[in-house]
Amino acid sequence: MEILRVENLTFSYPEAAKPALSQVSFSLKEGEFAVLCGLSGCGKSTLLRLLKKELAPYGSCTGEITIGVLSGKDKDASMATETALLRQNPDSQIVTDVVWHELAFALENMGTPQEIIRKRVAEIATFFGMEGWYHRKVDELSGGQKQLLNLASVMTLAPQVLLLDEPTAQLDPIATGEFIHILERLHRELGITILIAEHHLEEVLPLADRVLILEEGRLSYDGSPAALSDFFQDKVEHPLLPSLPAASRVFRALLGEGALPISVADGRSFVRAHYGQGIPRLERTSHIPKNEPATVLKEIWFRYERNAPDVLRSAELTIYQGERLCLLGGNGSGKTTLLSLLAGIRKPYAGSITLFGRKLSGYRPEERYRNNIGYLPQNPREAFVGETVLEDWKLACRAMEYSTEEGDAQIAAMAEKLSLTELLRRHPSDLSGGELQRAALGKVLLLKPRLLLLDEPTKGIDARFKMELTKLLKALSEDGITVVTVTHDVEFAAETAERVGLVFDGEVTSVQETTDFFTGNTVYTTEAARIARNYYEEVTRTEELIALCRLNGRGEQA
Repeated sequence: MEILRVENLTFSYPEAAKPALSQVSFSLKEGEFAVLCGLSGCGKSTLLRLLKKELAPYGSCTGEITIGVLSGKDKDASMATETALLRQNPDSQIVTDVVWHELAFALENMGTPQEIIRKRVAEIATFFGMEGWYHRKVDELSGGQKQLLNLASVMTLAPQVLLLDEPTAQLDPIATGEFIHILERLHRELGITILIAEHHLEEVLPLADRVLILEEGRLSYDGSPAALSDFFQDKVEHPLLPSLPAASRVFRALLGEGALPISVADGRSFVRAHYGQGIPRLERTSHIPKNEPATVLKEIWFRYERNAPDVLRSAELTIYQGERLCLLGGNGSGKTTLLSLLAGIRKPYAGSITLFGRKLSGYRPEERYRNNIGYLPQNPREAFVGETVLEDWKLACRAMEYSTEEGDAQIAAMAEKLSLTELLRRHPSDLSGGELQRAALGKVLLLKPRLLLLDEPTKGIDARFKMELTKLLKALSEDGITVVTVTHDVEFAAETAERVGLVFDGEVTSVQETTDFFTGNTVYTTEAARIARNYYEEVTRTEELIALCRLNGRGEQA
């Protein structure tokens, strides 16, 4: 039974040069799991907001949206909602201070009878396994728990269609797995219709019945995941190809035949069925640091309040000039705290930090550029104070004391490098998540830092720009700039970093060369490493796996 229909939907933001959506038409059957993908700014978030009429953006809209309506006179059903939308920032959707209050909040606002509220909340909390933190304060939860709470809260409204806009963008790999598992149960056990917008397809594509691809506001593909092979067959340079799971990229690169493999298990089967293992590994280039330290942390202790538990405990880390270091770790492990200490935003209560040979004692944020530090915060909106991107970028140029002509030239070059020329006069709030991330990065780079600190820089950006960001960071490090990145994106870390460390239990542990780090891990590792495990050695990147398969040659294996 059809539950959602979109017909000839066209939408334009005020004063926009072109529509955000153009003649979009599709439908979903009840109980389908559909993945919506496309480059940053292609219209995914706009489409999802239009499907949730209470959150529809302001602008010109034509076309029709039809959503199925519950039938019957069941008093529980009368409290259901047509659609529920979950967005990427866990903190932006929470309105109360205690878990069970949050679960009951929406139902109470709708005037739902208390007996139904108690039943709904108990049922949903049990389904989500929240009994152990049901009475906890929200600010004590990890990022993954907060996003699960957001999902549980919207599920108390029994939505007919669940809309999700990059819900795992700020979650670590373990929390992401738990969140996706809950989505799978909602789909499989409860028959919930799901439409999820995602850049990272490796987790959701194996669950999908349908895939929708938006390109510049138009729907270019509507079909099954397996049939994507035909869609991409003659599109060698398609910008969405890097978004595909590693198994799919290996299959395409090696000219596999038949249905597109999507999961790690499918990828392992394909490689083992067709490629030998006579050459088990590629030659490696060592990335042992040889330069002087850029910054050194010794015996760092930090807590946010006098009586609060320590976030960092005797943490130590040496970062070398010109290197690219990535720090991974779970939500709430202290990664962002560590970065804020390096940026001088916060001060440890014990221990020392040296920056380019001198002790760092903290300073006002507006003086950060004088200390040769560029800092991109986890929420890129915090980087903006002006009405337009251009206004903020000009502030950065004035801080560097450029002349007007030199500043204009710097801005033009940066806008072209980051594909933002057409967006410079837009308000930061009008940008998509990926566009905003790029705009914030541009402002930071205009300050010409020697130490560049990036907190989740791939959040909200598509695979195409992620590749461009990797190239940019490598070029910066070749120019002597030290790049420290906090991220949940293990694939990005594998492509970008020379060394990788794990923040756990208040310390920085397991700082190793990238290949050693990922091939020695089971959870914090890449899809390519999982596919190659126990067959090839020292594989972390998809390109390495493809190269090994080609070296070993194709042939049916025993």
